Amino acid sequence: MRQLWPQNGPGGGDLTGADLERLYAYPAGLSKPWVQVNFVASADGAVTLADRSEGLSHPADKRIFGLGRDLCDVVLAGAGTVIAEDYRGVRPSRRRTEARQRLGLSDIPPIAVVTARCSIEPDSALFTDAAIPPIILTTEDAPPARRRALADAGAEVIIAGSRTVDLTVALAELDRRGLRRINCEGGPHLFAGLIAENLVDQLCLTVAPLLAGAGAGRIAEGRPTDVPRDLELASILHEDGFTMFRYRRR
Repeated sequence: MRQLWPQNGPGGGDLTGADLERLYAYPAGLSKPWVQVNFVASADGAVTLADRSEGLSHPADKRIFGLGRDLCDVVLAGAGTVIAEDYRGVRPSRRRTEARQRLGLSDIPPIAVVTARCSIEPDSALFTDAAIPPIILTTEDAPPARRRALADAGAEVIIAGSRTVDLTVALAELDRRGLRRINCEGGPHLFAGLIAENLVDQLCLTVAPLLAGAGAGRIAEGRPTDVPRDLELASILHEDGFTMFRYRRR
């Protein structure tokens, strides 16, 4: 993987793990939540192939994806993405644990799921194949039996809105728990909500050299935004035709 921009990057050679960690590091001394969003899309803007992102990915993209989990306090995802991608807990490994301990982070970040109706099943892999239980960000209108079932399965269930999840409240609840480095892995409806509430600080977008054609949605769908949110280009990386863009809030 090589850095194309800025051109004052590491000497034109392949980036090391330390280079990537410095490039994608969260700002130091955070006093409030800082949200990074990760997506991969085809060259014509498709967010999935056959309803999953796997067909668009590449080892370089997966390396950036994994780095997002290495550096964050919490992984944030919408229920639709968790169900479609059959989410499990973040995988512990010696490398990940050593990296996170060196950075003063917990050994494994929890996964926080945004779900207005508590639509995750308590016997899903998010619970049964996880080293630590998930956090469920839900609403007062979610069926009480569903909330109880997820709590009984081990989740911390947090009410963050009445009918829909108020993302500003949800992030404030994560902040109260010391979870400020937020790595959002989608999906499109959650991303659209974060944009609408002006909560996105960084977008990491991998563009795959593929034309998917009609059918798949965009990386942001659903809730409209009143005005566009200005970003500035922070870096461009490249490997095997895959281009990894990083944009930050201007």
